Amino acid sequence: MTVAAPSVDQLSTMRYWWEDLYPGFRYQTSTRTITEADVVAFASLTADFNRAHVDAEFAAAGPFGKRIAHGMLVASFVSGLNTRTIVNQLLEPSLLGLLDMQCKFTRPTFIGDTIHADIEVVETRETSRPDRGIVTFRRLAINQSGQTTMECIVKMMVQRRMQEETAA
Repeated sequence: MTVAAPSVDQLSTMRYWWEDLYPGFRYQTSTRTITEADVVAFASLTADFNRAHVDAEFAAAGPFGKRIAHGMLVASFVSGLNTRTIVNQLLEPSLLGLLDMQCKFTRPTFIGDTIHADIEVVETRETSRPDRGIVTFRRLAINQSGQTTMECIVKMMVQRRMQEETAA
């Protein structure tokens, strides 16, 4: 079976709404390798110079035997990888705001690790306003060995289709 790709004009009008997302909806991002330069730049940008991230000798004597990437750097990379997905690009016109983010770091992410994100809608709920709803996503950072290094629960407010658009 052959399926024709949408034209550029058709693509520009495509959009995901709250109603298009449902628990169990999943997608995956591309990958990114965390480099020395990323860790140094993040430490400089945030002023987080914790020695576990920036001091090789200190980190070598620590529990992981080498430097680890900042947890919030990993969370930021996962967020950035998500924005590059087609799913997010189609959802972006409907995103009204980030409401909450809770992250657990289940194992260290090291300089040189290559991560991607597995993303799943785990809950949707209506709000008191008919033009918006809440979508809860689970974002997992997965390293090159298939190990989960971070789990983030992200709640976003998303526009709903207007009633006349739903009926059409």
